[in-house]
Amino acid sequence: MTNFLPEGWLMDTTANRSLCRNPAGLWEAFHTRTILEARALLCTQQHDLVVDFGFCRGIIPRCEGALGIADGSVRDIALLSRVGKPVCFLIESIGQQSDGSLCPVLSRRAAQQLCLEQYIRSLTAGDVIPARVTHLEGFGCFVDIGCGIPSMIPIDCISVSRISHPADRFSAGQDIRAVVCAVDAGGRVTLSHKELLGTWLENAADFRPGDTVTGILRGKHPYGQFVELTPNLSGLTDTPQALPEGSAVSVRIRSIQPERQKIRLQVIRVLGPAAFPTGGILRSRP
Repeated sequence: MTNFLPEGWLMDTTANRSLCRNPAGLWEAFHTRTILEARALLCTQQHDLVVDFGFCRGIIPRCEGALGIADGSVRDIALLSRVGKPVCFLIESIGQQSDGSLCPVLSRRAAQQLCLEQYIRSLTAGDVIPARVTHLEGFGCFVDIGCGIPSMIPIDCISVSRISHPADRFSAGQDIRAVVCAVDAGGRVTLSHKELLGTWLENAADFRPGDTVTGILRGKHPYGQFVELTPNLSGLTDTPQALPEGSAVSVRIRSIQPERQKIRLQVIRVLGPAAFPTGGILRSRP
């Protein structure tokens, strides 16, 4: 596994805790240029991040808070949003206060630059990488792919089954895997997720005509409604009325047509708002 992990993954590792718990550990990390993680205690009026080591506090100056802060391509909200959360960094220097306590100067930007040069730019299409969901928008899922460097999975790349919002699949803070589609010259990574959910045939193999199963209503059309049976598999009902999208339903599988990759369904009962975000199967035999 890569050493350049999404922020929060290093925080509770034995190696990270060992280096962050005393002055000797910080000096070792300084000399070896080891990326560490600690919790951001606060953000000052000048937008410097204060990091808590327990026995001392370090400072990440605003310009060292993230790639793009200095040139304005990244806004200060990227720093404010890290308060109370783990941040990664390299130790740039270790000073001493008048009372003898240490005052390390840290750089999250330098850690991100190292991640970009040694990890992200070496990625190729087809690589499967770890990621952590940071926030969701209607058009896609934003993820941290290493040291707080962001990327996005567009909504149409999250699953084959139609979803109304990325929240139908993911939640903030969730750890996932993503597939690299491309990496441009600037290190911007294009991601997808649906390839990891299995092919249509692999998913359809779990179902048989005559089964009654549960699913989630995802799309409304004049010719029927789609029901998500698994994250990469949907079937079409011939229900004339428009049922509430996002509701869980029980459906009977009328037919499976592998050659056309189609499943025909009959709605048995509306079960109410879906209690699970990614679909599920509760099989029963009639």
